[in-house]
Amino acid sequence: MEPESLGSVGEAPSTPPTLRVTMLLADSAQVADRKLYILGGGLTVIGPRPQPLGVAIRIEVPWDRANVAHLWRLDLLDEDGHPVAVREQALVVHGRFEAGRPAGLKAGTPLSVPLAITFPTLPVHPGKSYTWQLAIDGETQVDWRQSFHVRAAAPGQPPLPPPAPGALPEH
Repeated sequence: MEPESLGSVGEAPSTPPTLRVTMLLADSAQVADRKLYILGGGLTVIGPRPQPLGVAIRIEVPWDRANVAHLWRLDLLDEDGHPVAVREQALVVHGRFEAGRPAGLKAGTPLSVPLAITFPTLPVHPGKSYTWQLAIDGETQVDWRQSFHVRAAAPGQPPLPPPAPGALPEH
């Protein structure tokens, strides 16, 4: 590699900074005063009985991308990467965000956008694994995913009722 291709110290990157995302599964999550409140965070295994599940998301927006509208979409995928359906439609939550610069914030400070979606129950099956996949402006990254597994029912345990036919998220 030629030394010129490495760039100079202090030189601005050739591509604009990207959005950074942190996702966490929890018993419950909500946003208040632009902060995430998380209860029982860090879940990777749930069930086998139906239970609430919260998805806590923090999007870090670079300073130079403030006041730009973005569309987000959160999909629940099965083990094979296919959308999980509710009433024959993919389970998708979506919205829009725009990070503004608060007065007095030091120039260059990244901006934080918190999102929280809580589901009373999900249409998941014991013994299976699932992944929440976030996309922003139609693009996604490998680390914008959060997977979880649903415990299998214990031997001798009565069969579970079928998954809820379509619990809507609270956000």
